[in-house]
Amino acid sequence: NGQSIVLRTPTASLFDFSFSKIFLTSVVILLLFCFSSPSPVCKAPPAVRIIHSGHACNVEDERYSERVYTIREGETLELVCLVSGHPRPQIRWTKTAGSASDRFQDSSVFNETLRISRIQRHQGGRYYCKAENGLGSPAIKSIRVDVYYLDDPVVTVHQSVGEAKEQFYYERTVFLRCAANSNPPVRYSWRRGREFLSQGSDKGVEIYEPFFTQGETKILKLKNLRPQDYANYTCTASVRNVCGIPDKSVLFQLSNRTASPTIKLLVEDPIVANPGQTVTLVCITSGGEPTPVLTWVRNAEGLPKKSVLNGGTLTIPAISTEEAGVYSCLASNNVGNPAKKSTNIIVRALRKGRFWITPDPYHNDDNIQIGREVKISCQVEATPAEELMFSWLKNGRPLRSSERMVITQTDPDVALGTTNLDIIDLKFTDFGTYTCVASLRNGGIPEISIDVNISSTTVPPSLTVPRGKSPLVTQEGDTVELQCLVSGKPKPIILWSHADKEAPMPDGSMQTESYDGILRIVNVSREMTGTYRCQTSQYNGFNVKPREAIVELIVQYPPAVEPVYTEIRQGLGRAFSLSCRVLRAHPSRVLKYEWKLGTRLLTVGQFDTRDETEYHVRALNREGYGAYTCDITNEAGAGRCTFLVTGKAFGPEFYYDTYSALWQNKPSVYGFKLQWTQMNPNAVDRIMAYRLGIKQTGQQRWWEQEITMEGTIQKGELLTYNLTELVKPEAYQVRLTPITRFGEGDSAERIIRYSAPVNPHWSKFHCNFEEEAICMFTQDKTEEFDWTRHSAATRDTKYTPNTGPSSDRSGSKQGYYMYIETSRPRQEGDKARLLTPLFNVAPKNPYGNVATNPTYCFSFYYHMYGKHIGSLNVYLRQKSQTGQDSSVWTLSGNQGDRWRQARIDIHPTYSFQMVLEGVRGPGIEGDIAIDDVTIEEGECRDPPPNNLRSLAPPTAEHIWQLCLTLLLVLAGHRR
Repeated sequence: NGQSIVLRTPTASLFDFSFSKIFLTSVVILLLFCFSSPSPVCKAPPAVRIIHSGHACNVEDERYSERVYTIREGETLELVCLVSGHPRPQIRWTKTAGSASDRFQDSSVFNETLRISRIQRHQGGRYYCKAENGLGSPAIKSIRVDVYYLDDPVVTVHQSVGEAKEQFYYERTVFLRCAANSNPPVRYSWRRGREFLSQGSDKGVEIYEPFFTQGETKILKLKNLRPQDYANYTCTASVRNVCGIPDKSVLFQLSNRTASPTIKLLVEDPIVANPGQTVTLVCITSGGEPTPVLTWVRNAEGLPKKSVLNGGTLTIPAISTEEAGVYSCLASNNVGNPAKKSTNIIVRALRKGRFWITPDPYHNDDNIQIGREVKISCQVEATPAEELMFSWLKNGRPLRSSERMVITQTDPDVALGTTNLDIIDLKFTDFGTYTCVASLRNGGIPEISIDVNISSTTVPPSLTVPRGKSPLVTQEGDTVELQCLVSGKPKPIILWSHADKEAPMPDGSMQTESYDGILRIVNVSREMTGTYRCQTSQYNGFNVKPREAIVELIVQYPPAVEPVYTEIRQGLGRAFSLSCRVLRAHPSRVLKYEWKLGTRLLTVGQFDTRDETEYHVRALNREGYGAYTCDITNEAGAGRCTFLVTGKAFGPEFYYDTYSALWQNKPSVYGFKLQWTQMNPNAVDRIMAYRLGIKQTGQQRWWEQEITMEGTIQKGELLTYNLTELVKPEAYQVRLTPITRFGEGDSAERIIRYSAPVNPHWSKFHCNFEEEAICMFTQDKTEEFDWTRHSAATRDTKYTPNTGPSSDRSGSKQGYYMYIETSRPRQEGDKARLLTPLFNVAPKNPYGNVATNPTYCFSFYYHMYGKHIGSLNVYLRQKSQTGQDSSVWTLSGNQGDRWRQARIDIHPTYSFQMVLEGVRGPGIEGDIAIDDVTIEEGECRDPPPNNLRSLAPPTAEHIWQLCLTLLLVLAGHRR
């Protein structure tokens, strides 16, 4: 784990010295055993580092612990979290804000690889990889992802003084403003025609950035326009080709005809229409160069969905009152300010006809009496208000204004839309039905009629609350009716409101109207507890001082408790406690609790001063599994806490990132290494086995078997099982279920698919780089530069004629090979790494360990000609050795102008790939080339002498035999 071991030994005698040597040898062998074959004895806390394998533009270090990963918008982000440690750590990707990917929930991704396709600018930020295996603190690394983009620039044009008289820009100062959204900050440049403009290059031109928008825009100022200033101006926005983002330009043609937009509305203002009528608004441009673009808007809202737009013409079919409002036509051509003209559409309507009766104001009596004055008022909401007309009828006959019957159209003391009928010196013959009729002058809308009866029985209202209706006690969720009895003729509208707080009524308004004096509340809630006021309205009744009454509402509700539901997983024989807490209740007194397991009563009791109750289980037995409930009750009902106690094991978590987990056993079948970790294995009893189910996708029949587990599974431990005899190229659905003494646990399922190897005949892989895909070789983006594919026929040797090959390995000038170009800007020591595809190692026995490691021969041709040749290195990279490449071959210096072959025996034990590293020498005559790369099974027939063979790790059997021998020797020394 990167830690050092210090052995302190005395130096007194030859025996002590020999014993120290033997002891040191034993320690080294045991350490080799831990690293070559990890065992439960050899544990290590997690360590983690982050690499990338996507379309990174650049990866650089920032400060000490964080790396910055830059990527172009729309590319694929791929980050890999490489971990070490035993047991195998569990890995989680998280992001500071939002989700690591739109497809994942809980802001986390539970595997090594984080992949975001078509990344967008808002998905940039800091991503964290966390690994933990229960030993020590979790290992955490972070990387900041910076998403680069450049939007199209926009040019807007303004002039410094007021309106022009003839030519828009004649003898005026003009500003051309260029702006573009980008990351990183954009740089702007201006051209007039083909001429680049810079500060000071032209006395009539000034280029600057406003202080308050520095970096966001670039302004080109043309002072007192000259004839040569009428030209084509190009603004180019650049982010200096970062991430390969090209520059973007916009062209603006400035002429003596350039002008800000002007428009005309070919409509009346306002437009008055009837409901259901089709309204058409026409807007045309009357000026502006370039040609303006026309758009329509309505108030601060959008246009009606049924609107039809055709250029500057807006059509609204079957208009309704809700679609009335101010409609504006906007014209913009990026010159000056946009032009705007508006019209108001008014839709005719008559709404809310109401009346009220006012007794003689000079007497204190609210009753209507013979010989006194009485006034009848009628009010209607009309659109447009100026078209409103009133007429009066008495007992169905027209009524005209006279000395005793005075009709006024409006009253200065009340709102518009009101008419009054004053009856002076009321007589018995004046009793009857008076009708107020409201209509609009131009018709098209049905009229409104309101009848008011005046008689000896017309009396002002009185208001009372029925006995037993206040206070009114109800329970949460019920339907309740608050009632005020109103008498009088006519009966007025009753207004309900809160009396004890400024809060809206259940319907959302501050006052609720009721025509029968009843306020009905459906599904009453605890928040509705309080005092309510009912009062008479002047509408449809007497215009006198309002009558009021108070109704108190008490809403009882059962206890609110937590937790409502909890799943608890426990092993047999363990102790645990359950706790149920009261959050709130009304009434809060006389609270009782009752614990049950299923239907069996466990304990009952009453609350004293505490707000929670607990139930303890000292040792869980099989009868103790099930649903525990705690009911806490008051007069309104019960609140329930539920705890499901189960011995079910959590589900396994499949490990998806095994590189190319498929291998070939026979021509028609394949195998798969199934790997998983167990979620919280210590939560319940020891997992004794897994039930493995497998079926072909699309089929119904499952094949099942048990995988026996020996010993206790540790948190984060990577478990493996080899599936064999899978038919090519079918896909399979795999289900894995843990089994404990309790029974089956939660299952997990995944799909496995056949993955064909890179070369269909894996016994030999060969690549001569003739195809542009270069046999799925990849460049290592973490190094300073890349290998280049070239042929001698196309390679330019003008600058470095004394280096590099003159043909490919076969002698053809048209043939291709890979080489490192060491010319500028390369510097001494710069590295280029080329990675082969990933190859799988098939075990001889899928159910057991490999007794002897397979051998493969890796060969290639190299050309190292030039006086500045650096080094060519070959490494073996294995899946299990995360972050560690084993050196297997190296060569440095000038080897002459010819192709030579290298052959290397390798002994991989896991999926592997080869790394070819070219290192730049001290000068530009240092090009190194490779060609005809081959990997085949078996030992190399004639390995060259400079081969640095990697030693195969010792098997466990050999190591234990050696350890046993050393222990016997040590025992003999002791005797």
